[in-house]
Parts: sequence; structure tokens; C-alpha cells
Amino acid sequence: MAEFRLETERLILRDWRAEDWPRFWALTNTPAVMRWLGGLADEDAMRAASERVEGYARDHGHTFWVVERKDDGGHLSGELVGFCGLKRASNPPNGTIDGEFEIGWRLREDAWGKGYAKEAAIASLDAAFAQFRAEQVFAITNIENTDSWGLMERLGMERRADLDYVDPAYEEPIGNTIVYRIARQQWEENRA
Repeated sequence: MAEFRLETERLILRDWRAEDWPRFWALTNTPAVMRWLGGLADEDAMRAASERVEGYARDHGHTFWVVERKDDGGHLSGELVGFCGLKRASNPPNGTIDGEFEIGWRLREDAWGKGYAKEAAIASLDAAFAQFRAEQVFAITNIENTDSWGLMERLGMERRADLDYVDPAYEEPIGNTIVYRIARQQWEENRA
């Protein structure tokens, strides 16, 4: 099967390769990046996360794809900057969006504030609605992670407080999960 690939002005989103994982974890398993994700991941957690991400691609044809900066001589030229993409939500027992399309992202700290997450998220949402025929896409984050839900709002997503939940796998405040949503029609109107 051909490798999945999306390109934006500055980025490439693609399927994972075995050699990506060590670099990804070296760049993102840091206190700042993992702050809202339960803290630094140990070897077991990294292996389980890698297996989940690869499983999404295998089972659904989409996943949280590798995000690379195009080799253009700019900041982080040719470098892996993190991941962004789509999965099927697999929430805890009290989760509210299980099975729905979920967008997510995780970028290395020196890639923050440069618009990479938004650029990758726009490409992922375009793929969700055009290629994967989603009717709606959800995003989740911790209520205190203002950078993450700020991006959700800049993408045109709307807060769905009626779907918020507490994830028992994490202690507060990390488990206080808020939910955002965008429907196909909203996305198409925003992109017109």
C-alpha cells in the first residue's frame, strides 16, 4: 500500500516509519510537551503509544501522522516536528465521543508559536472531510491547556461543554477534559 502523504506550504504529513519513533520521542518526551499528557512517558508508555498510533492507520486508514518541515532552508528545515492527524476517539468509560473522528497534534517545543500546528491541523481537517468523509470532527484537551483549545477555536471549532468529561486515568487537573467540535458544513463555510 502506498504511503499516506499530505503536503502544505511548509510541511509534510505522512505515515510513520520505524526510524521515526526514536527521533519523535527524543523531541517530544519532554516536561514541557508532556505537561498535559500525564508527564514523561516511560518505555512501556512509549511502546504502547506507538502501537496505538500505528494501529489507527492499520484499522482506519488514518492516524496522527508524522509532521516534517519541508527541506527549504528555513527553521527546522527537513526536521521531524511532531505529529498531527486523525484517529477514532477511544475515550475512557465515561468519555463522550467514542468512535468519532478526533483530530490531535503534538509538536516539539522549539516548533511552538510558528503556525505549524495550525497548518498541519488545517490539512488534517481537509482530509477528514474530503478524503475520509467525516461528518464531524472532535478535539479534546485539558481545560487549562489554553494553547491547545485556543488553536481549536482558531480552526473554527466550537466548545461542547455538554460533552466534557473527567478522564480517570489522570489526576486533576490533567483529567479535566474539554471537548470541541466542527461539522462538515461549518468547515466548508469557513474555508470558502
